[in-house]
Amino acid sequence: MYSQAEASRLRQEFWTAFGQYMRPVPPAEGGSVNWTNYKTGLKGVFFRLHADARSARISIELTQADADVRALFFEQFEALKTLLHETLGEEWTWQADATDAHGQPLSGIYQELRPANVFARESWPALISFFKPRLVALDAFWADAQYAFEELRQL
Repeated sequence: MYSQAEASRLRQEFWTAFGQYMRPVPPAEGGSVNWTNYKTGLKGVFFRLHADARSARISIELTQADADVRALFFEQFEALKTLLHETLGEEWTWQADATDAHGQPLSGIYQELRPANVFARESWPALISFFKPRLVALDAFWADAQYAFEELRQL
C-alpha cells in the first residue's frame, strides 16, 4: 500500500509524464491543447482521464446541475453516436444516469482498461497506449461535433 503522499506523488508524476508525451501531438484544429486538462468550450462537458490502482478510464462527462439540461446534452451525443464510435474505432459504454465519486449526478460515455495500475511505473506504457489514441480520436471527433451543440451552449 502507498501512503497518501506517495500515491499523490506517483499520480502527479504519471500525469506530468503523459502530458510531456502528448505535447508534440497537434490537435485536430491546430494550435495548442492541454491534453491532460482538455477544454471542450462547453459548460458541463468534460473529457476526463482517470487512473488508479485497479483501472484506467477515459470519458466524456456531462455534469450540468439541471437533469433536463444534462439529458438534452446526452441526447445530442446519442445523435452523434455513430460518428463518435467511427472516429474512436470502437464502441464505448453509455450511462445516462450515473454519479461521480462525490455522489454528484452526471451522464457519461467511457472506455475502461482493467487491470491497470498508475502506481506501478512498469504499467505506464500500457496506460499511455490506452489514453493516447482515444484522446486524439476524441479531439478529432470534437473538432467536427462541437458545432452540433451550438443551440445548447446558452443552457
